[in-house]
Amino acid sequence: MTTEYPYAPLNDPADFASRLTAAEDWTYAALDARQEGRWTPTETEGPILADVVAATNPLHGGHLPPHTGESVYVRLGRIRNWAGVLRLAARAGGWRLRPVVGTDPSSLTRPFEAADLLSGVYALAEQGEQWQRLMLAAAADLSAAARERPARRPRPLGEEIEERAPGFARELAAAEGFFTGPGTLDDLSSYLASTRTTPPPVDTLFA
Repeated sequence: MTTEYPYAPLNDPADFASRLTAAEDWTYAALDARQEGRWTPTETEGPILADVVAATNPLHGGHLPPHTGESVYVRLGRIRNWAGVLRLAARAGGWRLRPVVGTDPSSLTRPFEAADLLSGVYALAEQGEQWQRLMLAAAADLSAAARERPARRPRPLGEEIEERAPGFARELAAAEGFFTGPGTLDDLSSYLASTRTTPPPVDTLFA
């Protein structure tokens, strides 16, 4: 039987701070390598990275993080979606995502590759999947409590999650800053634009 979350986390038991640091370090290392000419996305990497950008459009209307005016479902969904997109991208490129928490990008003894960038971002994206599981459990418990006491005002979902995972609100805001803040992944397309190769025609992708 297939479960909803069949993927074991790559970077456990890393905490949020370590995941965020790894994601930032590897993303900025990729952008530096690109700007300094030490990494030019290949004909395979370029279109795949362009598709990653397209598939993870945050649809936030240009609003800066944290997106506190939106539901927790939407905010977590944006981050969780990155994990699935990155796994698909890795499969498309024939690459392997690897754990990078606690690893310095400067330790690489080979040229930078797209898989390194994806692995770095994945360190934080998979945190979104863990939060999603927590959120679904909290929502189920709140729904059960509401059925038992229908006259009682339901507790906000965000507060319930915060009680189960102290610091959740602060960490979610920090993750949003990484994924949708200016100068971060929200601007990834501009860093890659000058090297983006022309994708193959859509009708040849599945030939």
